[in-house]
Amino acid sequence: MPEPQRLQYLEAMGLTAWVSRYRLPNALPTPGCEWASPEPEVAAPKPPGERLHALLDEAAQTRGATPREAPVEPELPQRPPAGPRKARALLGDMVPAAEAETAPEPAAARPAQRTGEALSFTLQVACLDGRWLILLPQEAAPAAIEVRLLHHLLQAAGVVPEQMPAFEAFRWPQVEGLPVEAPLEEAREGLQAFLAGRRRRGWVPERLLVFGDDAVLDELLTLVDAHCPLLALPAWQGPALGELAGSAEAKRALWPRMADWRHAWEAGHAPD
Repeated sequence: MPEPQRLQYLEAMGLTAWVSRYRLPNALPTPGCEWASPEPEVAAPKPPGERLHALLDEAAQTRGATPREAPVEPELPQRPPAGPRKARALLGDMVPAAEAETAPEPAAARPAQRTGEALSFTLQVACLDGRWLILLPQEAAPAAIEVRLLHHLLQAAGVVPEQMPAFEAFRWPQVEGLPVEAPLEEAREGLQAFLAGRRRRGWVPERLLVFGDDAVLDELLTLVDAHCPLLALPAWQGPALGELAGSAEAKRALWPRMADWRHAWEAGHAPD
């Protein structure tokens, strides 16, 4: 893994990378070690012309014919053309004309594949008592009115945490301009690394609550039948807190969907 990408994952997990630049005072020197014996040199491969003649002679022996004598060196072109034309020049008339016309284009002429661009998104993340994960797909932290609304919604649904958690931002990519090969997979791994780093704070999510709809977040989480395969958690998704704060109709429509929250919250507190 390249060093910038490794540092990016460490930062997402909340780990600080320390690198020693100098030898510490009174530190023991690095212990010596025995180097492994060098491997024997591998013989250089034969030139293509000699390998081709050996294959032709072997084929002639298999058919019971007399092996063909190797041609005189001056008869071979000193600088055979590269690619398929080189093989046709060595084989002479043994390549059919149709095959020569439909020979594939040299790899050097094919356009090089371009690396993809990283997915760009920002999430506001919190965890209720370290148990219920809350995601808000928005750039800024929730306003005070949105936090109060969330508190009232949880109380009305019978979910009463010991204290309301503070939201923190998770932005991806954390290092701009790095080339990526699989944008979606790397973004998912980055979110998983971020949550794994929060386990040191006591985050052990049992359920996922998503307030808001976002195309990138939907592609990232792929919620199916009230379940998040990426995080392996039961999931619920509803309107954004800002939308709920300004619409009484949206609040009334949300109430039936919160009916099972109390049972799920109390079941998590029940002893095993």
